[in-house]
Amino acid sequence: EDDEVELCEAGNLFVQRLKEIGIKTARSRACASATETLQAAHEMGFPVMLRAGYALGGKGSGIVSTAAELEAQVKRAFGGGAPQVLVEECLRGWKEIEYEVVRDARDNCITVCNMENFDPLGIHTGESIVVAPSQTLNDDEYQMLRSIAIRVIRHFGIVGECNIQFALDPYSYKYYVIEVNPRVSRSSALASKATGYPIAKMAAKIAI
Repeated sequence: EDDEVELCEAGNLFVQRLKEIGIKTARSRACASATETLQAAHEMGFPVMLRAGYALGGKGSGIVSTAAELEAQVKRAFGGGAPQVLVEECLRGWKEIEYEVVRDARDNCITVCNMENFDPLGIHTGESIVVAPSQTLNDDEYQMLRSIAIRVIRHFGIVGECNIQFALDPYSYKYYVIEVNPRVSRSSALASKATGYPIAKMAAKIAI
């Protein structure tokens, strides 16, 4: 069985496992060269989101709207030492929602809280404000994403804490899972402070 960390980090494997339970993800291609990246972007159609693989804080990433911008961005990403560039469907303007989920080995799950970025997708999370709990979701949207978050953590077999990040179309119920962090992360610390729930402490106890 796949290790949950490897499963969440390996793009193709991650998407495939989500498809097994009917969970939607944005179109994405991992490219290992500038030529491959340029071809993928033209096939997907502008605008596209370029993300430098294995880079912290969004370094080398950005939205590209034209072919001229694309070449410069690709050059910058690979020039900065990125071994891989992800070409993704652009979701600029969609809501960015995250759920913090804790699961134990007996399959008990709780969602500690959900959070919403003040700014929509297109503004990097490190340059935005995160609000907990979300302020603009109706109950149907909230419960839909909560149920999906629990289905995902159970399907992946994660024991401990994880957070799952969603893109939600503000004009419909269309959503995509952006990523799953199968570990305590920076957003987990924010959620702990916002809710008073000791996420890291509980995750450590469950793991032990």
